[in-house]
Formats: sequence, structure tokens, C-alpha cells
Amino acid sequence: MQEVRIGGVTSADVVSSNDVSTPATKGGRRRRRGQLWAYGYMAPALVMLGLVFAYSLYQVVKYSFYAGGVGQLTWVGTSNYKDLLIDPQFMSSMFNNFKLLIVVPIVTSLSLIVSLIINTSFRGIRKYRAILFVPYILPAVAMGLSFSYLLQGNGILDSFLTNVHLSGLIHDWLGSPSWVIFSIGGVIVWQQFGFGVVVFSAALLAVPQEMIEAARIDGAGWWVIQRRILVPQIIRIIEFFVILQSINMLSSVFTYVYVLTGGGPAYASSVLEFFIYQNGFENGSIGIASAAAVALLALASIFIALYIWARARSAKAPH
Repeated sequence: MQEVRIGGVTSADVVSSNDVSTPATKGGRRRRRGQLWAYGYMAPALVMLGLVFAYSLYQVVKYSFYAGGVGQLTWVGTSNYKDLLIDPQFMSSMFNNFKLLIVVPIVTSLSLIVSLIINTSFRGIRKYRAILFVPYILPAVAMGLSFSYLLQGNGILDSFLTNVHLSGLIHDWLGSPSWVIFSIGGVIVWQQFGFGVVVFSAALLAVPQEMIEAARIDGAGWWVIQRRILVPQIIRIIEFFVILQSINMLSSVFTYVYVLTGGGPAYASSVLEFFIYQNGFENGSIGIASAAAVALLALASIFIALYIWARARSAKAPH
């Protein structure tokens, strides 16, 4: 092929320039098409999330500014929110949710201690993990009914304490306003304990064994290895677990309250979820229930923001 020179640029230069740029351009187009296809595959799920979550959230916020029942709603502005602040049941319910936050350090500590113990190699370790996880997979309703028989006045627990001559420890566990919320907290600890053990055990298995062996060679004992090596290695998992359990104490305890006590006695065990259910479904006060739901979402959003922050920090941390 004869080379043609025009203004200092040869035809060979033009051909070589086209040969270099064309693959890059095509590669960029392919990547853009791949991204568009990915968004196309995600579109149905995003639409469903928008319908199920976003639209529902919009409706709840909208109804929080109205009063009355379905079909007879009246605009009241922020009156529902003002009424919540002077509603003794709402304030008691919110305070009970905060009381249940004491469950978080208890279940975290117990789960971590047991996980560190069973992480030590001994026979039957898998069976112990399975047994500890069983309470977490039990239906909450069945578990609540079982504990209602156990904790009711003159129930199984009180009868046992009487038989072992510990009558001084007998209380009306579910009927006393001062004891009922802590009794519910005890049931939650028992149910969530196995989940924590499984989470922490899985995290401990991911710790490099070389670090542990090196510490043993340096003369570190069992306690030093747990405190100085294993726990620091899974500290991010512990943070996640604490935040998730805090969210659960605010927004996932309705079943325990409904089955064990029905919010009684005198709303002493009522929580925000139960307050929303009672006003929205039993009393037909959609506006009050929606305003309480928005308040609950605001409280839970604090912990959700902490969870997102912890995940972002974990992603940036060097591995």
C-alpha cells in the first residue's frame, strides 16, 4: 500500500491512530451497556421496594397530620404529635423501649463469653452451637405462651422456688408493674442469646490461627489470647451486633408484649409497637398511630445511621 503524506501526516499515522482508539471506544461503550443492563435487571426490585416501602412511608407520614378513622379523616396539622407528648401511655411505652435497651449489653456480653469458651477446641462443639441456636429459631408466639405459663403468678417458676425453699425470691413476674418489663427483657435475652453465639463464633473462626499460635509461642495464656487478640479482631462484628440489637429493642418486641402481657398491667409493659397497634387497629385512631409510627422511625433511624456509619468505617479500615 502506497504511503501518502499530507501536511506532514502520513496515511500510516492515521490508520495506526484509528487502530488504537477504536478498541478503547468500543470497550467504553460495552461497559456503559453493561451498566444499563444491570440497572434494567434491578428495576423490578427497585419498583417493588418503592411501592412497598416508600409509598407506605409516604402514607404513614401523610396520615400523621390527620385525625379520625378511614374515610373520615380531618386535617389537624401537628396536633397528633403534640397529643403524643402529653399522652401518658405513649410516654410510658417509649420509656419501656428504652428500658429494654438494657438487654443489649447483657445479651452481647453473655454471647461473647460463651462464644469465646466454645471456640476452644473440644469434643461436641458443633452440638453445643446447635443447641444454643435453637431458641432463636423457635416461633415467638409459641415461646411467649410457654413463658407465660412459666412466669405467671403461682406458675411453674414460683412453684419451683417454693419447693426449693426460696420463697423470698417469688414475685408476680408478669403482673407487677415494677417487674413485668424486666421479665419480658429476660425472655428476649434467652431468645436472642443463641443468635449472638452463632454470629460471634463465626467471626472467631475467621481469625487467622497464625496469630494465636504466635501468641502461644510467646507465652500468652488463654485469657490474654482472648482479651488481647480475639476480641480486638472481632470488635467490628461486636459493634454491628450491638447496633442491630438496639434497633430490635425499639422495633421488634411487639410479639413478646402482645403474647405475654397484652401491654398490662395498666400499660406497664406497653411498648411503641403495641401503642401503634392498639390505636391503629383497636381504637381506629389512624392519625395518632401514624404519628407514633413516625416517632418510632425517627428513634430507629438514629441507630440505623450508626449502623451505616459503622459499616462505612469497617469498609475503610485496613484488613
